[in-house]
Amino acid sequence: MLSYPSGMTVSTRALGVLSDALRAHRNQRATRWRKLTAGRQALLVVAYLRKGETYTDLACGFTIGTSTVYRYIREALDLLAAMAPTLEQAIEVAARKAFVILDGTLLRIDRVGMASGYDRAFYSGKHKAHGLNVQVIADPIGQLVWISPPLPGARHDMGAAREHGIIDALTAHGIPAAADTAYQGAGTTVAVPQRRRRLDPATGRYRRLSTNQREVNTVHARRRGPGERVNAELKNWRILRKIRSSPNTADKLIAAVQTLMLTNA
Repeated sequence: MLSYPSGMTVSTRALGVLSDALRAHRNQRATRWRKLTAGRQALLVVAYLRKGETYTDLACGFTIGTSTVYRYIREALDLLAAMAPTLEQAIEVAARKAFVILDGTLLRIDRVGMASGYDRAFYSGKHKAHGLNVQVIADPIGQLVWISPPLPGARHDMGAAREHGIIDALTAHGIPAAADTAYQGAGTTVAVPQRRRRLDPATGRYRRLSTNQREVNTVHARRRGPGERVNAELKNWRILRKIRSSPNTADKLIAAVQTLMLTNA
């Protein structure tokens, strides 16, 4: 098998944070010797998350065994996931912003059991694919604030946001939020676009929005735009474009990427 040098768009700060965490973990466990230094292990893990490299390819590039790659990645994911912020910590950050952007996105999966209809909970009719629903909170300039733990992809955005406690937290702290029409009825602090009027009995068609309502929707779309940038950046971590691991263990994977995204900002 061939190996070659490559690059990836991740800050040295993110790599340094992971390296320090691994070094401290090794000191705590009094580890005497490892095949890779803490810095090289951190580089391996970042390559796995950012570029979606397989265990076999990483083993070749770092000249270690496949099982060692697995152990190194699991160890680092646990450390990164433990460093991810909670919703309470994210709300403290959001409270200092002019407003936040709330949006949901689907992370596709390819390992889900089909027996007894188990896969139905993960199938999103909107995206016509199996996946996991995550709720993303961003600030007005498109910086990540928080990513929720995953729920099955069939879950509606509004239901997912309520289950995570996001709606209640925004309301309790009076934090203005911009969201799409999926969050209709979320409360006075969550602004959503104007929806089309009900059917006109005379014509049988939906009544058109007025000029003022269309202008309001245009302004609202501009406010929500930076949130879409965060979703795009999330999926730039190629390991999340199609999650190959079990969806039941994807929470640590997503939390680890969140930690690196916050550090990388």
